[in-house]
Amino acid sequence: MRFFEDQIRKVTPYTPGEQPKMQDVIKLNTNENPYPPAPGVAEALNNMEADTLRLYPDPTASKLVGAIADYYHVEPSRVFVGVGSDDVIAMSFLTFFNSDKPILFPDISYSFYEVWADAFRIPYHKIPLTETFQIDPRDYNADCGGVIFPNPNAPTGVALAADQVEQIVRNNQNTVVIVDEAYIDFGGESVLSLTEKYENLLVVQTFSKSRQMAGMRIGFAIGSEKLIKYLSDMKYSFNSYTMNRPSIEAGAAAIADDGYFRGMCAKIISTREWAKKEFRKRGFEFADSKANFIFVRHKSAQARELFTKLRGKNIFVRYFDQPRIDNYLRVTVGTEEQMEKLFTALDEILAEQ
Repeated sequence: MRFFEDQIRKVTPYTPGEQPKMQDVIKLNTNENPYPPAPGVAEALNNMEADTLRLYPDPTASKLVGAIADYYHVEPSRVFVGVGSDDVIAMSFLTFFNSDKPILFPDISYSFYEVWADAFRIPYHKIPLTETFQIDPRDYNADCGGVIFPNPNAPTGVALAADQVEQIVRNNQNTVVIVDEAYIDFGGESVLSLTEKYENLLVVQTFSKSRQMAGMRIGFAIGSEKLIKYLSDMKYSFNSYTMNRPSIEAGAAAIADDGYFRGMCAKIISTREWAKKEFRKRGFEFADSKANFIFVRHKSAQARELFTKLRGKNIFVRYFDQPRIDNYLRVTVGTEEQMEKLFTALDEILAEQ
């Protein structure tokens, strides 16, 4: 018994946000978009013939790849798609971070980075954010095996300007730099154009947030042809059919409706900026978020207590029991109605303090 257990690869898994099973909840804990996908998505799925599901999907997902390439004005050979951005990033870790030198990522960031590094036996070093939760590009000017960071960062929502991102890429041209732009469409400055300038830059985005399709699991990366070729080779060594037929059809339909996409992003941004004012009125502090969430702490009420009492009112936000951020809550931007109910609940809770 002991012998085979010694051979098992053991990791501490990523902990996703809670998915409540009860009805009538306000779910502001997993950064899902509160609005439905573009109307063309439902139409595309309704037009699919069930009989086609007995057939394997296109291993190249050419319809979806072509739609993404057209939208972002790049060649299809520079686009890679996967089952959510998590799949794309995990495959990227396995493909590009193959050195004895540690990869670098922020200490307060997407916690899956550490999980993947441990799972793939990749050495890593976590770079502390500044006291104001900023990424300092100078901290990444080091001899390393690669760099990855979200922009805007999660869970803080703080965004780097494009020239700051470029500074990190420019100072690490002997390794691959991955910029995780899961939340970029809510106010950040994308560096997709820099993939034409830097052969070592990979930019990853997702349909889960700004395109309202977390349930379809669609992620993609754009980079140089060389990086995408290496990434595709790794994918085909694992599973040639990672993208299913409905996802390909739905993804292509979603990206075709640019007006809906921009309108929904603007709606989230407007609600976020209004919510910032409401949080400030109630004594909350936070960095300037450019994502579809706000990372808040109260001047006197403890985050854990607020989290527990909100949960008791069927309002779910995210609490991280981790050093430096254990007195913060990450609150997804929901609909205006959902946010109004959140603030009503907070008023009731804070009145009891």
